[in-house]
Amino acid sequence: MAFDSLGSSHSWAARTYPEVLETAEADGSILIVPVGSIEQHGHHLPVATDTLLVDAVANLGADRVEGDVPILVTPPVWTGYSPHHLSFGGTITTTFEGLLGLLESVSDSALENGFDAILLLNGHGGNIALVNGAVSTIGVAHPETEVLGLTYFQLAGSFIDDIRESDLGGMAHGGEFETSLMQYLYPDLVHEDRFEATAWETEYEHGPSDMFAGGPLASYRGFDEYSECGAIGAPELASAEKGEIIADLLGDELEAILRAVHRHTRGE
Repeated sequence: MAFDSLGSSHSWAARTYPEVLETAEADGSILIVPVGSIEQHGHHLPVATDTLLVDAVANLGADRVEGDVPILVTPPVWTGYSPHHLSFGGTITTTFEGLLGLLESVSDSALENGFDAILLLNGHGGNIALVNGAVSTIGVAHPETEVLGLTYFQLAGSFIDDIRESDLGGMAHGGEFETSLMQYLYPDLVHEDRFEATAWETEYEHGPSDMFAGGPLASYRGFDEYSECGAIGAPELASAEKGEIIADLLGDELEAILRAVHRHTRGE
């Protein structure tokens, strides 16, 4: 599947400023800000994986509600909070305070156009706490706006066990989940001859053990303590067919959220 976010009718970047204002001022308007990262994803996936995937999911959701919901998607925030990946090379990270300030600034200026709701759509695990915090600080600054945050891959928790073939630990950083989506959306960027990953081992019973088994206990580790190659999981079990199914179901989940936000901001 070839994906081009600039070619979509809901691309902020491809609109003129009167068109942006027209959409923003419509009743129940929604703005999506995808937030990604630039960080190593092992030997088989590009460093922009998180940014590419969250941008695609954001536009997929907007596609589903086009014509019913006034909606725009900004260009993705392409860097995230990724100091734990620096040891491998290829990673560009902000500071925690820097990314929080950037999201606040982007939201402050974007909301000047009159949107009724803003959704920070996150695509990187290291951004989760930060994006949740940004929802609060932006919400305080804009009490008239519905401010929301969502990490897109957490939407898959309701259906992923019907698709996955890997055991616990196989859907992690560069594993079966991300590799399948990349094979479907950006097949030319996946190096299938370089699949290599380490099983996810946790020191704590209450710690995370899979992308969909987060665990209540947070701890900090440099990623080189988890994996020699930078990837965790089972990329060899990935396929474009799985990626298509996952993308379609993610679209269903995000569509339901966007329609609910639209109804709520219209007072329905």
